[in-house]
Amino acid sequence: MSLAPELRQKIESLIASDAVVLFMKGSRNFPQCGFSASVVQILDTMLPNYTTVNVLADPAIRDGIKAFSDWPTIPQLYVKGEFLGGSDIVRQLHASGELATRLGPLAAPAAPPSVTVTPRAAEVLKGALADAGADDVIHLSIDARFDHGLDVGPREATSLTVTTNGITVQLDAASARRAAGVVIDYVDGPGGAGFKIDNPNRPAAVKAIPAKELKALLDGGQVKHLYDVRTPGERATATIAGSVLLDDAAAAAIEQLDKATPIAFFCHHGGRSQNAAEHFLQQGFRTVYNLAGGIDAWSAQVDPTVKRY
Repeated sequence: MSLAPELRQKIESLIASDAVVLFMKGSRNFPQCGFSASVVQILDTMLPNYTTVNVLADPAIRDGIKAFSDWPTIPQLYVKGEFLGGSDIVRQLHASGELATRLGPLAAPAAPPSVTVTPRAAEVLKGALADAGADDVIHLSIDARFDHGLDVGPREATSLTVTTNGITVQLDAASARRAAGVVIDYVDGPGGAGFKIDNPNRPAAVKAIPAKELKALLDGGQVKHLYDVRTPGERATATIAGSVLLDDAAAAAIEQLDKATPIAFFCHHGGRSQNAAEHFLQQGFRTVYNLAGGIDAWSAQVDPTVKRY
């Protein structure tokens, strides 16, 4: 496949945009294939920041990067402008230590983050440690989706250590880079008491919204932009009044909106629109909704005149 000059220039600009650029399916926070997720997992243990390019959002880039690198699969990792390889090669380079060498100063070790355990949480954790081994500590893990784990286990020499309110907390390097300002509390709730972890670094997420709640937001004017992520043929079969088909023109119009503008998406059952919503979330929009259950749920719960198919 020969590359048009404009596409080649675009790819070269993306590669030059950062010292480490990963062309992948999905994003760093939301990988959408196992191979991409495996490379993200490796890079997250080594780097505080790097750039990801979601090839699912741009078919031209998805095909073009394969021709550009003469490599048939995604993901593809570039370091300082040099193509290193796909997921298998990245895993091999990581295991041999060569990836750390290629990254050089970029892969500086993480610093211990500021983590706070509240007095009430500390008392509960002290109780758990009293029944554990003599060298056991609290381990806090934070994965790429900012899901948190809290458990008791042996002290690890390779983990970073924080002491707060008499509690020793250890984190691996990737978790430490996501943990600055974390507060671990123990609170009462409807289902009983439990740990509550507040993380100011958690990125915004697409909000799955039930059909009736979206209808209320549309009627009240809080949401004025509703986009249909289906084919024109599906839209001819059934649609939601006031929605706009998400084609190239609509996507360009969305990019001109203020990033504080609430936007909402739907498809048949919610899968395709989730991907579209995540794409625009990554573009900086702060309030992004996805209709849970899609237009099928809208027909069942809001407007039965909308044909189900």
